[in-house]
Amino acid sequence: METSLLDRVKTAGSNGPAPVGLPLEDVQHNHCADVLPETAAGHDEHEALKDAGMEALRRYEDEFADVLPRHVPPRKFLAAVRNVLPDVRDCTPASVLQSLLTCARFGLLPDGHQAVIKAEGKRAVFIPTYHGYIDLFYRSGRVDSVVVGLIHENDVWHYEPSAPVPDDFMHRPAVHLPKAQRGPAILAYAFCRTKGGGRSHVIVLSREDAEEIRDEYSQAYQRAEKSGKRNSFWHTRFLDMWLKTAVRRMAKYVPLSTEVRMLAESDDAGDEGTSQILHAPDPESAALEAEAGQAAKAAEASQDQPPVPRLPVKKGRGKAKPRRRNRDRNRR
Repeated sequence: METSLLDRVKTAGSNGPAPVGLPLEDVQHNHCADVLPETAAGHDEHEALKDAGMEALRRYEDEFADVLPRHVPPRKFLAAVRNVLPDVRDCTPASVLQSLLTCARFGLLPDGHQAVIKAEGKRAVFIPTYHGYIDLFYRSGRVDSVVVGLIHENDVWHYEPSAPVPDDFMHRPAVHLPKAQRGPAILAYAFCRTKGGGRSHVIVLSREDAEEIRDEYSQAYQRAEKSGKRNSFWHTRFLDMWLKTAVRRMAKYVPLSTEVRMLAESDDAGDEGTSQILHAPDPESAALEAEAGQAAKAAEASQDQPPVPRLPVKKGRGKAKPRRRNRDRNRR
């Protein structure tokens, strides 16, 4: 029985028996020669790696096209993948394919802005950025805007959680000052405005809060510290991770799609070193959720319609008197 690439990658990533299908030797072995072969002498190394890697990935174009959401053209996704390949040349092919398929299923581009495919030893990991989370927020159709920012030491700001909206929070960046004079970032915040004019709870995190969350929950950070490499995103992109932590915490207070929850689960799985693709949405469930969302919107719209006005009822001048019977007819 023929199986899909997704099934084979899942099995290869879990070290289980390979299901029937195309050969998996390029997915299971520990070297990347089949996906990212060595470059020919005399060519630019990075460009040659990109070309060789894309040549190997072309056999999976249909698989990527099947899992990508409609709003992401396969060519655009693969163009972003091309720039990633030199960075993951030493990773196992199974992890490279798994991370790329996971990224594709969420409809995010591995362009460094929405998501990153990062090498951690021999394993390629899909890491969504806070921009990737925000993209899924908008796709849920339940928010009008998402506001994320850093408060610097010399900015004007106010935060009073007990005050009514919108008096509970205000941030006025000191953009008139040179960056050096604004001072260091002291707080990260995130909130969103929902459909219908509401506003979510404002999440405010200090640097100390972010560091405590990092130290307690990020296994990638702990591995990088232990190895001495100090190359986790908490080391190299601390401000981005600080903002992503605020965005993820905000998601707990906003009614969003299942896709956002699954993205957080996949993100955590990558940090823990477990399979990420098991948490990624499949096209069928995504289509069902989209239909359910449209039905919910239609139901809400029908409730918002103004009631049909009633016609005024004429009031009588008094109770109608019973008609007198004709005595002559009664006698007959």
